[in-house]
Amino acid sequence: MKVFYSDTFDLNLPPGHRFPGQKYGMLRRRLIEDGVVREHELFESPLADDAVLLRAHSESYVRSIEDGSIDPKAMRRIGFPWGPHIARRARATSGGALAAARAALKDGLSGQLAGGTHHAHRDFGSGYCVFNDQAAAALTLLAEGLIDRAAFVDLDVHQGDGNSAIMTENPNIFVLSVHGEKNFPFRKVPSDLDIGLPDNTEDDAFLSAVFDALPSIWDFKPDIIFYQAGVDPLKEDRLGRLSLSHEGLMMRDRMVLAEAFNRGLPVAMAIGGGYADPIGASVEAYANTYRVARSIFG
Repeated sequence: MKVFYSDTFDLNLPPGHRFPGQKYGMLRRRLIEDGVVREHELFESPLADDAVLLRAHSESYVRSIEDGSIDPKAMRRIGFPWGPHIARRARATSGGALAAARAALKDGLSGQLAGGTHHAHRDFGSGYCVFNDQAAAALTLLAEGLIDRAAFVDLDVHQGDGNSAIMTENPNIFVLSVHGEKNFPFRKVPSDLDIGLPDNTEDDAFLSAVFDALPSIWDFKPDIIFYQAGVDPLKEDRLGRLSLSHEGLMMRDRMVLAEAFNRGLPVAMAIGGGYADPIGASVEAYANTYRVARSIFG
């Protein structure tokens, strides 16, 4: 199993910033220490080139991120202060998503220890998302003729409005989102299938919703699944507003990954959101997703 990482880029966030940028390095170390991922299976994410980014984003937006000409209000919507490291990290996240997708087509499963930046739209970023990594990857695979159809299983607590805006008009892509109905983004863009859940939803109701939704993915008959396995539905999450346990999240992952494995469908994973305080609870949940993946795919 090839796993891609990009935590060598310091986000240089100001003191007190609510985004837990340290979680990426913590996760990589945790997976190695626990033997879930071996060091020879880890690869630094390549930087996505313009051709990849421009499949999901406008040229003017990509340039504004690259050279810093982006309007400060637009940068505040993203949630990070601009800097060259932000542009480089966003390229690495998109490059990691594409590398993971290519590896999944070959090996059955791959992922990156970042990504799932599903709030980035064609012309703007939002919600800590600069470039939409999995959208750029899926559109690149389609453009290269490596796949005919792709499906997105987005189980982050926040609806993937950027995914929907960029991809739902593409008949070769199916986007499923199961999320907190009253959570960010407050203006949602319809996906192919959206299931919004009330605040404080617990394991059983969440898993029932996922179980009912997944047949739409299998019926679409994709050539690859992009799995956004955000752990912010965890009850300890500061931004989640749902009440899942670690065991519930692992059952969620098993439900998706085991059925994909049984159907011979490649899966490219992204870790999505996680904002527990302390952040160790999110890191544990991320690591559990990879434990489940390893147990199923070997």
